[in-house]
Amino acid sequence: MVFTPSAPSRAPSYATVLRTPHAARTFGAALLGRLSYGIVPLSLLLAIKDATGSYAAAGGAMAVFGAASVVLSPARAALIDRHGPRRVLPPMAGLYTALLAVIALAAWRPGAPPLVLCALAGAAGACTPPLGPVMRTLWSSLVPDRELLQRAYSLDGVAEELLYVTGPLLVGIVVTVTEPAAGVLAGAVLVFVGASALVSSPAVPRTREARPMTDAPAAPRLRLHGCVALRHAVVVTAAVGLCLGALDLLVVAFTEQLQRPAAVSWVLAALSAGSAVGGLAYGAVRWKSASRVRLPVVAAALGAALMVAGVSPHLYVLVAVVAVAGLFVAPALTTAYLIADESVDADRRTQAGAWVNTAFNAGSSGGTAAVGLLVDRLPLALCFALAAAPALGSLVWIRPGSRAPARTSAALSSVDNAPQ
Repeated sequence: MVFTPSAPSRAPSYATVLRTPHAARTFGAALLGRLSYGIVPLSLLLAIKDATGSYAAAGGAMAVFGAASVVLSPARAALIDRHGPRRVLPPMAGLYTALLAVIALAAWRPGAPPLVLCALAGAAGACTPPLGPVMRTLWSSLVPDRELLQRAYSLDGVAEELLYVTGPLLVGIVVTVTEPAAGVLAGAVLVFVGASALVSSPAVPRTREARPMTDAPAAPRLRLHGCVALRHAVVVTAAVGLCLGALDLLVVAFTEQLQRPAAVSWVLAALSAGSAVGGLAYGAVRWKSASRVRLPVVAAALGAALMVAGVSPHLYVLVAVVAVAGLFVAPALTTAYLIADESVDADRRTQAGAWVNTAFNAGSSGGTAAVGLLVDRLPLALCFALAAAPALGSLVWIRPGSRAPARTSAALSSVDNAPQ
C-alpha cells in the first residue's frame, strides 16, 4: 500500500516550525491580516442590508465582492510573483482598506444607493490582498525541508480555519454594541496592519533579482495546461470545496427538517473542530506516499463521510459524522498546497497557491448554488450523495507508483526531500 505513514521516529514538531528564525513574527502578521477575511464578509453583508433595507441588494453586492475576489486571485498573485510582496502588498492593501472604509461610511446610515455599494464591493473584492498565498510562499523559503513544510502548511491551515470561526463571533459582538459598518472598518484596519507588518518581516525579500523574460512579456504567468500535477490538485480541491459549500446548505436543510434550526452552528462547529484535529494529526505524520496520491484518497474519504451524513437518523449522529468529515478537510488542503509548491519554480509559487485557493472558493460557491437548486426538489439523502460524488470521483486521479513532480533545477534540491 502507498497510502501509509512511515515507521515512527523522532520528527520535528510544530514548535520547531515556529522556532524557525522570523517564522513566528511573519506568521503572526499574516494571521492578523487574514482575520479580516473572517470579519469582513458577514459585516459587509449586514451593513449593506441595513443601509439598503434589501436582502437582494446585500446578496448581490456580496456575490460581486466574492466573484471579483476569487476570479482575480491568480492575477493578483502573478503581480506578487513578478514584483515581490514588498512592492505590491502595501498599495494593494491600502486600496482595499480605503474601499472598505468608503463602503463603511456610505453604509453607516440608511439610504445608500444599492448600485453604488455593489460597485464599491466589486472594486474592493478585486483588490483583496492574497495574504494566504503569500504566507504559504514564505513558508517555502522559511522551512525548505519538505517534512517541516508539511507541518507548516498544516499549522497554517488549522489557524486559518480557527480564524474563520472566530471572525463571525467577533462580528456578533460588534453588532450588539454598534453598527455592522464598524465591523467593516475593523476588518479594513486589520488587513492593512497585518499586510504592513508582513512586508516588514525579514523573511520577505527586499528586492527581486532580475530574471530574463522567456514566457511572457509582462509577468511569469502560470498556465494550468502546462502543469499536470497542479491541474489535478486544482480539480480535486474544487471538488473538496464543492462538498463543503454544499454541506453548509445541506446542514441548514437537515436541521430545519428536524425542527432544530439553531443546531446548525453546532454541526458546523463540529466540522471546524474535526478539521483542526485532522490537520494537526496529518501534519505530524511522515507519509511514504507521494502527495498527489494522498490528495484524491483524502478527498474521497471526505466524500464518503458526506454520504454517510446524509442518512444520519438523528442530529447527534449528524454532528458526529460531520466531525469525522472534518478530519479530512485540512489534510486535503495541506496536501494540495504541497503539490502546488512542488509543481512550480520559486518564481510562481504564489500563483500556484492562489490557483488552489481559487479552486476551493469557486467549488464552494458552486456547491452552495447547485444544492440550492436541488434541495427542494430531491430527497435530502440524495442531495448529500450528489454533493459527495465529485470528491469520490477524485480517485480517478490516483497514479500509483508515479514519481514526485519535476521542478526546475533551481528547486530540485528541496524536492528531493519531499515525502514519498
